[in-house]
Amino acid sequence: MAKSAPSTTTSPIRTVSHDLPVSPELASFMASGWEAAPPAGDVRLPVAALTPARRARLSARFPGERILVPAGELRVRSNDCDHRFRPHSAYTWLTGLGGEEQAGHVLVLEPDGPHGHEAVLHVRPRSPRTDEGFYRDRRYGEFWVGPRPGLAEAERMTGIRCVALGGLPPGRNAATDADLASVLGELRLVKDAWEVAELQRAVDHTAAGFEDVVCALPRAMAHPRGERWIEGVFGLRARAEGNGTGYETIAASGAHACVLHWIRNDGPLDARELLLLDAGVETDSLYTADITRTLPLSGRFSPVQRQVYELVLAAQEAGIAALRPGAGFRDFHRAGMRVIAEGLAEWGVLKSAEGDFHRRYTLCSSGHMLGLDVHDCARARAEAYLDGVLEEGQVLTVEPGLYLQPDDETLPPELRGIGVRIEDDLVITAEGARLLSGGLPRTPGAVEEWMDQLLGG
Repeated sequence: MAKSAPSTTTSPIRTVSHDLPVSPELASFMASGWEAAPPAGDVRLPVAALTPARRARLSARFPGERILVPAGELRVRSNDCDHRFRPHSAYTWLTGLGGEEQAGHVLVLEPDGPHGHEAVLHVRPRSPRTDEGFYRDRRYGEFWVGPRPGLAEAERMTGIRCVALGGLPPGRNAATDADLASVLGELRLVKDAWEVAELQRAVDHTAAGFEDVVCALPRAMAHPRGERWIEGVFGLRARAEGNGTGYETIAASGAHACVLHWIRNDGPLDARELLLLDAGVETDSLYTADITRTLPLSGRFSPVQRQVYELVLAAQEAGIAALRPGAGFRDFHRAGMRVIAEGLAEWGVLKSAEGDFHRRYTLCSSGHMLGLDVHDCARARAEAYLDGVLEEGQVLTVEPGLYLQPDDETLPPELRGIGVRIEDDLVITAEGARLLSGGLPRTPGAVEEWMDQLLGG
């Protein structure tokens, strides 16, 4: 059986220019007088019972080859400050580990006989109190960023043999090997029951965040950057209930809603306009929701706002109705866009529903896979995803939208500057699809009633 050679961590201590020097006397003092360190994590992860089968599926695709799946590295935000770390989704899926302390760690599948592999987790050990790194290293030191599980603790948590992080033998590396990255994406396309439950938790927390936003609208509308207020309110819920947001929150009011990924969120809120809120809570297990609602800031849709909203809702209903095992992945998008094109033709915006001229006003696809990533399994090959068929257990979004640009002379003036998207999360079932985000209203009347109740109207 192939074994990894023992290794030791070789990372230099990370200090900065304004750190004070340490005298020999202080170094000696800091190295003594400490109790035995308490465990930093020693409980078997609930998902640890599921990860061996996941690794076995990967092993079967690459017999006899060494496979490396890195968690990823810290990335500098500015000077000596790093971005908050989130492990790569494939690493989390195969190990169950999703914490910030996983930076730099690597899962290695070592060939073990002609067909199988042994999983070995290369992790950074805890710094002993005899090693000055525990109080001097700003990037990994325990006194700077908190304790991390030791080798034995990580092994008990994951059920994977753990060794100290150090030099790694070459092999297929998921960070650079396109074929391996594609396989890892495809293996995650169908979710198991545990994953669906995690996604439902993410959706439920997200729904609570949307309620928080509606309740905060009066204060947000009084602030000159009300979009930022909305972003902050939702972000509080995301950090309190999970790991944070699954992606940058889109809080787009008025014509900003016509910018698909508006994350500047620096505009005011006007009671005459709509707010497009696209946001998702990411659980501690790193599964994320992805929901969009378009809300009338006055509490009531104007006639033209309702006209646009109802067309988008009809498109979404058509898309949802097309979801079933065996249907093409593109089918729900085609169904929704047919409704949009016919509506635009009926309004006189398009001469005909035929062709793809409606895309001037819809811009993008009507949905995507959802899971550990908001755009999940994106490295999967087209034949397995975009050109593939839906399977029971897949989770995806259905999110048609109309983005009627404020400077578009093909539109009548009353339609310009209106952006509407309605997005929900669904799991494919044997019968069709189950709406995970059904706790949030979708019809214009239900949205108005919901807002009225939350605002005490």
